[in-house]
Amino acid sequence: MSLINEKDLQKLSNQENKTCISIFIPTQRAGKEVLEEKNKTHLKSLWKEVGNELKKKDIPEEKIQEIGKPIEELLNDKSFWRHQSDGLAIFAAEGFFEKYTLPVNFETHTYISNEFYIKPLVPMFSEDTRFYLLALQLEDVVLYEATKYSIGKVEVDDLTPSRLEERVGFDYKQKHLDFRSQGAGGEKTIFHGHGSGSEEERKEEILKYFRAIDKGLDTILHNENVPLVVSTQDYLFPIYKDVNTYKHLFDKVVPGNPSDTDIFGLHEKALQTVEPYLEKTKRDKMKKFEELNNTESTGTSVTDILPAIQQGKVDTLFLENRNEIWGTYNNDNMNVSIDNEQTSKNYSLMNWAAKEVLRQGGNVFLIPDAQMPDKNSKMNALYRFN
Repeated sequence: MSLINEKDLQKLSNQENKTCISIFIPTQRAGKEVLEEKNKTHLKSLWKEVGNELKKKDIPEEKIQEIGKPIEELLNDKSFWRHQSDGLAIFAAEGFFEKYTLPVNFETHTYISNEFYIKPLVPMFSEDTRFYLLALQLEDVVLYEATKYSIGKVEVDDLTPSRLEERVGFDYKQKHLDFRSQGAGGEKTIFHGHGSGSEEERKEEILKYFRAIDKGLDTILHNENVPLVVSTQDYLFPIYKDVNTYKHLFDKVVPGNPSDTDIFGLHEKALQTVEPYLEKTKRDKMKKFEELNNTESTGTSVTDILPAIQQGKVDTLFLENRNEIWGTYNNDNMNVSIDNEQTSKNYSLMNWAAKEVLRQGGNVFLIPDAQMPDKNSKMNALYRFN
């Protein structure tokens, strides 16, 4: 899975080109659709449509081919199409190409402008709608990235069992440890191992193993702010907590052996543990907006909100997830011009707003129209308190 972080978002947001192509498609991880290459066929069809649109805009054929070359190469990469998540995002321009397979259920969408379209990526930067799940066993370790609605495996070479065996420095299969709690009522935990060594040595081997896992996780989690939820047997979790260095380790374990269920069963069990804590920020911000609506602390007019964003006054931005606001914004005089539809001279004001608020460290949430705090507007804002 190609994860996306704030540095990637900044790179996309800063890219300015006369011809920027953004493509979003829903994808499937496995099953008949993958075998029949439906994800690949979908992208091929969309790229053909984009190419025709570019021709209508009088973009030279050579430039279209240059922009599309990485996409054509991707279409021929059979290995890539066997490892998908819930959505694929592609960003292509002259001399620029990035792709991300993400646990987001994108709707099919293409966007041609002088900027990239990042609005569908907003859920990846909502810290309380996404989490990591670590399936932790003495024989194996797997990292997943998940939302309330999806889960996908994160490929990290540093976490493969063979690498960890080398780091720990013993043959993992020959010296498999069976570490179990004897009885209940606070009795002492006993280590049972095949081979010589004291209980302290056995525990030190597990600690060494868990330190290696923690070090591997740090290669991708060091800049993250989302919860890391651990699924493991109850007796192993306190040991892992002792060596963990990630600041956002969730303090409740998903109990049981992760290998006793499949990926979807694991996701369901994890949600039972973490769901009460997901989207808490969004719920709190929506409640605050409703309390302060129709005061100077909130905004529902695009002509008011965009200048406030430029001035760094917006704490939280709510955007209708399936709608757009087309127009232009003049940074010099803070003038907002709104159009009924997209043209060659305007762009998505929602996209502009989302990029700016995220860049400033604010919150952005995509909301169904029926759940918008103020349903009379496609864009709501909660302003920062002085």
